[in-house]
Amino acid sequence: MPFTVVAVYGAAAALAVWALGRTLWCGVVEPGIALAFGALVAVGELARWRARGQDREQERESAPLGSAGALAYALLGENGGRTTHHGVLQVVAVVLAAALVGAVPHVALGRGPSADQVARRVLTVAFAAACFQPLYNSGILARWTGDGPYYALFLLLVLVLTALCDAVLAAALLRARTSFPYGPVLRDELRALLGIGSAVCATGAVIALAVAVAGLWALPVFCVPLLLTQLAFRRYAAVRTTYRQTITSLARATEIAGYTQPGHARRVARLSRAVGRELGLSEAELGVLEYAALMHDIGQLSLVDPVPAGATAPLPPAEQRRIALLGGAVVRQTGVPAEVAVIVERQADPYREQPLPARIVRAVNAYDDLAGAPGGPGGSLSALEQLRLGTGRDYQPEVVESLARVLAHQRGGPPGLG
Repeated sequence: MPFTVVAVYGAAAALAVWALGRTLWCGVVEPGIALAFGALVAVGELARWRARGQDREQERESAPLGSAGALAYALLGENGGRTTHHGVLQVVAVVLAAALVGAVPHVALGRGPSADQVARRVLTVAFAAACFQPLYNSGILARWTGDGPYYALFLLLVLVLTALCDAVLAAALLRARTSFPYGPVLRDELRALLGIGSAVCATGAVIALAVAVAGLWALPVFCVPLLLTQLAFRRYAAVRTTYRQTITSLARATEIAGYTQPGHARRVARLSRAVGRELGLSEAELGVLEYAALMHDIGQLSLVDPVPAGATAPLPPAEQRRIALLGGAVVRQTGVPAEVAVIVERQADPYREQPLPARIVRAVNAYDDLAGAPGGPGGSLSALEQLRLGTGRDYQPEVVESLARVLAHQRGGPPGLG
């Protein structure tokens, strides 16, 4: 296990044990408030969904109601005008216990939160509480901001810093597990904050301020809309999953018809996405790349005579371009983004005239064609060497070397062996 992952897990585990032990030993301060926020976090976890990417490490947190409730409890200073006295450790203990309770049904179904998500939740909630609770309980925050707009601005500042902390942790964990460049990974995490992340932070601040004035009755008033939004996003995620499954099924048409080898499109899509991430493409660009890789051979359905073994890499350039143009024409009829059709159409052009996604699809497709479906070590090495020999015109050298690094990482061998 990489050192970064061990360090994050170790810090989260130590903090969780300390918080739970201290809370059990000393008792829960203001148990009614703790129970109310714990129930909110648990309900949020029960309503969670998982937005899966191509690989498990690309999963993102999908429990905005639970996250907002946890942040609100970390930033809670008053309940109906009366000062609260829970501290940082109780915040961590209550949030962790509630999250674990809410995750039980998901764990039973084999789709519970990952260890990365649990560790990040513990550390980010502790960070928010540590930024707020000591200052509030000591009276320093009141002297700095009073009860006016500066107080609300301080809460928003803490939430922004907490969101940045979570993004840094998520990027570091993904970088440690995959060796993807840290910069693009962090950029994707920061972009994700502009969507549901900003709504979670804003809701957390609003809940904390509302409970401070109106008491615990503010929880259902402000949380029901977010719960409904979360359920709507869940349905949207299901539609997106169905859309991707439809594209995957369409891509298998060439395999079912006997034009390409079984699993070829899926292998090319998986490797293309890994190479694209290694080269620093954004999440949106990776989605377009994946669709193009899945459908890159669909032009073969227009051929009267199938290509032997479905391998287009050994064909003459003119024939490769003809198949690519036929494929682009088919893709344009499927309703996928126009960028996908462009990549499919231009995958056979000289690489200096191609956009980067088309260069990736061309190199990965050629590798899979040349290595053969079994992908044995000898075939892999020979295929990579043939790609390197074609870097003068057909394949971009940086893409080929990135492919070699991805293969080496997947198989645990040196880069040259793929």
